[in-house]
Amino acid sequence: PAQIKLELTESLLLDNVDSVIATMRALKAHGLGFSLDDFGTGYSNLSHLHRFPVDTLKIDQSFVGQMYGHQDSDKHKQIVKTVVMLGHNLGLDVVAEGVETEEQRQGLKDLGCEYAQGYLFCKPFSKETITELMLKNPGW
Repeated sequence: PAQIKLELTESLLLDNVDSVIATMRALKAHGLGFSLDDFGTGYSNLSHLHRFPVDTLKIDQSFVGQMYGHQDSDKHKQIVKTVVMLGHNLGLDVVAEGVETEEQRQGLKDLGCEYAQGYLFCKPFSKETITELMLKNPGW
């Protein structure tokens, strides 16, 4: 279970908050982890964020993709920087989604974002490829 991290969206978490928190805590007691996916695109109810037993904030690709070469790039960088600082101040890991260029990767690293995912690193695998990889190396 410690190798499993479930990704939940903000909108899912805000439906019946107390019940969701109780379920998440029960699953965490068994070793599962949680990521808050697409952070910043949903309801972003900061008054509840500290209550959810999440381990990771995932910055939505819409912010990452606008960090360079766009009219409001500086504003998007500031949003990403703020989310990174918020996550760290809450003791969470931060993952940037949708990283496609070296410029984005370096910019995120400079902002203190310790993890990233996207086409720069690898395109998504098909279900068949993932199944094959997991069967070849079950400890993966």
